[in-house]
Amino acid sequence: MYFNNFITEKKIDEMLKKLINLFFPDLCLGCQNLLVNNEQIICLECRHELPLTYQWTKTNNEAFIKFYGRINIEHVSSMFYYHKKGIGQQLIHNLKYKGRTEIGNLLGKWHAQHLQNLPVFSTVNYIIPVPLHPKKLKERGYNQIDTYCESLSEVLKIPINKNLLFRQEYGISQSKKRLTERNNVEKNRFISKLETLDEPIHFLLVDDVLTTGATLEACAKALQQSDKIKISIVTMAFSQS
Repeated sequence: MYFNNFITEKKIDEMLKKLINLFFPDLCLGCQNLLVNNEQIICLECRHELPLTYQWTKTNNEAFIKFYGRINIEHVSSMFYYHKKGIGQQLIHNLKYKGRTEIGNLLGKWHAQHLQNLPVFSTVNYIIPVPLHPKKLKERGYNQIDTYCESLSEVLKIPINKNLLFRQEYGISQSKKRLTERNNVEKNRFISKLETLDEPIHFLLVDDVLTTGATLEACAKALQQSDKIKISIVTMAFSQS
């Protein structure tokens, strides 16, 4: 009896999914064509067109150079280039403003596959997502970085810690500021609740887009209270503007 009910429920579930797909088909966020054959979020063709940076293959890459003379870091890499009206922008916009948190899961898995064999990640103790101010978190309902971090954590086998870094000031979007304003405003925006350390520790800071690096620099400086603390940085996208 139980088995028959299980089979019936499974068939009903499959029928409902087919009905939903009939009226609300999954479309590629890049080209708006129908997704087929287990494609997720974007189609295979658009995935191949996603402009990967391959920064993880070079130590002194363009992302690393952004932080020269600003903070000491072990590794910096972004997954893809952020171009206006490009596939990457579509992905991040839908993740950040449309509630498509599953995009973070998918991008995190893709990125982690490129990072998992790098020796530097074997020494990382915690993944730390760049935090939102509580007011912003309440407005949006979620931190767009969370699902991305969850996938990184799953593949890289590194735990996430959200109890060490906090945003103490609420401000307008970084994208609406001039470059010099970003650097000045971010200086004291983050605080760390890191206690005195007896052993060295390595944090992996994670954000969505690396532009000037002002936000990540402020986060790193809040955490980097002694020479025992090492910082690495990973982002979804890299803006060349």
